[in-house]
Amino acid sequence: MSNRKLGRGVAMVGAGMCKFGAFADKSSRDLFVEAFQEMRASVDQGFDPNVIENIYIGNFSSDLFEHQGHTAPIMADVVGLTPRPATRIEDACASGGVALRQGVMAIASGLYDVVLVGGTERMTKLPTAEVTDTLGAAGDTLFEIPAGFTFPGFYAAMASAYMHKYGMLPEHLMNVAKKNHDNGALNPKAQFGVTIRDWMQQRIQAALKKGKPAPTWKNESDFLHDDAANPMIAYPLRLFDCSPITDGAACVLLVAEERAREFTDTPIHIIGSGQASDAALHDRADLTALRAAHIAAQDAYAMAGVTARDIRIAEVHDCFTIAEIIATEDLGFFEPGTGFKMAEDGVTARDGAQPINTSGGLKSKGHPVGASGVGQAVEVWKQMRGQAGARQVNRDVPLALTHNVGGTGQTAVVHVYERK
Repeated sequence: MSNRKLGRGVAMVGAGMCKFGAFADKSSRDLFVEAFQEMRASVDQGFDPNVIENIYIGNFSSDLFEHQGHTAPIMADVVGLTPRPATRIEDACASGGVALRQGVMAIASGLYDVVLVGGTERMTKLPTAEVTDTLGAAGDTLFEIPAGFTFPGFYAAMASAYMHKYGMLPEHLMNVAKKNHDNGALNPKAQFGVTIRDWMQQRIQAALKKGKPAPTWKNESDFLHDDAANPMIAYPLRLFDCSPITDGAACVLLVAEERAREFTDTPIHIIGSGQASDAALHDRADLTALRAAHIAAQDAYAMAGVTARDIRIAEVHDCFTIAEIIATEDLGFFEPGTGFKMAEDGVTARDGAQPINTSGGLKSKGHPVGASGVGQAVEVWKQMRGQAGARQVNRDVPLALTHNVGGTGQTAVVHVYERK
């Protein structure tokens, strides 16, 4: 645990995102403009974008997804912010969260007062096989990918190790999927804004409409155990254990704490930031925890002067259902080997004692990899200000957390937020 402190306070005074999904007629710059416009409208006192001094953009691989490199100045230009410095941050699926950390440090250092942090990724232009290949570049391409690993395979290995060590069953993973789809159904920006129960009913109605025999599922459990409806991807992970391929963008506006009231009477302060790295999965002794996430969390808590018990809600990196279970343990919310039981008992539900992924998480809201970390900050912004609509938690949220992971945990970044 480090004793690092921010040189001065940093506040989030605006946040916005486009709808996440699959958009054949939009580029990543179109999505970024939508997110920027919503962020701009969210600033309570209004503001002139010309006060923005610096820009960080999270983006994993527009080079391969869209054949477009040098993404940051293109995003700066499309929202009229050139000639300000604009930097692309690439740390796999943690690109957005690391871009946020760069923005925090740029202000804390005293170099800038007003910084735009964004994330964008347009993934659906490629067929699924090529998306899988592109995402695989975030693994170890010398040792892991030639051995046949894909990202579902990596996380399936983690899930298998966790099941062996702690006695979890594949059915426990389904509890995470059901919860996050329940939350996503209340989020108008989610890619899958539908519960698994409603998804099942839609499949039944579709079969009847086509004159085919209706499936005999009686409940969500039947549906999720059906190999046709929920096929195995990489044991024990089925289709509904995996986050989708997504197009999307998100933006937040950061300012020096002493200037926050120029923009809003309800700023959200970023009081803790931690980031750590780790070896590739094949070099780790334990597959049931992410060391980098644990270290990043401890550093963020120390900087903020809080503990895991103080956090009211958290957006965590649930690229696969097992990832959420491991995250809740790495962050210190639950003891190792108990996260799956907490999901089963409803502790992590929106009305539970420790709500996790009220947005629907990556699983239901969607996972445009370079934007996901910034999208998490947007959800925290809404929940802490009481603006999350139908999915608003039923309690005050003075402290919240985001947890963003790159690759198999080779990068992890954690932020702690406070409404003062």
